[in-house]
Amino acid sequence: MGENIFIFVPNIIGYVRIILLFYACWYMTTDLARTMAAYLLSALLDAFDGHAARLLDQSTRFGAMLDMLSDRCATMCLLFTLGTFYPRWQFVFQLSARIDIASHWLHVHTSSQRGAASHKAICLDGNPLLRIYYTNRLVLFAMCAGNEIFYSMLYILYFTEGPRVLGLGVYRWLLCVSCPIALVKTCISLVHLYAASLNLARMDVSEREARRSAAASAEASPQVAKSK
Repeated sequence: MGENIFIFVPNIIGYVRIILLFYACWYMTTDLARTMAAYLLSALLDAFDGHAARLLDQSTRFGAMLDMLSDRCATMCLLFTLGTFYPRWQFVFQLSARIDIASHWLHVHTSSQRGAASHKAICLDGNPLLRIYYTNRLVLFAMCAGNEIFYSMLYILYFTEGPRVLGLGVYRWLLCVSCPIALVKTCISLVHLYAASLNLARMDVSEREARRSAAASAEASPQVAKSK
């Protein structure tokens, strides 16, 4: 019997993240402290599963998908809650959720079709923005962290402004600082969607040309046989 990848250390970390997310969701509309403790711990563990996978040589497609889905589900749950807290901005949260899900799903699907082990393993001659995003870990961390901080601050501000600094609550300061990063992250998601659509279209064109070439060869074969 082969290795049981379900009990690999990075995947166990992923299961813990899912449990923490369930806990956070249970208290998300009522208890700020419990929610943020579980949510932030889940986000912190996200920084360790990749390191564990590389250190222990336990990188798997299942683990990559588990990691990506955990991230997406966490963001979606937070966006759903923000939609109830700020009903006037619900369309914006819905739009953010649609862009996030659509771009990541199509990007992951295209990466899988091309045989990549992870959606982060992009072709280095591809889109330059995505190449920087996925190959520069500092940029990747800054974008993901800034995006999470922005939505987390929106959530926290529903409950409290926090201690004031220069006349403004510290959480509102963090919201203002992280807002541009969240906007850039959304733009990157749109580039994801565009680039993945182009890649998928190219695969369609290549497959159609291959089928036409195979059909032409099949038609030519009987004629060659008759001429002999």
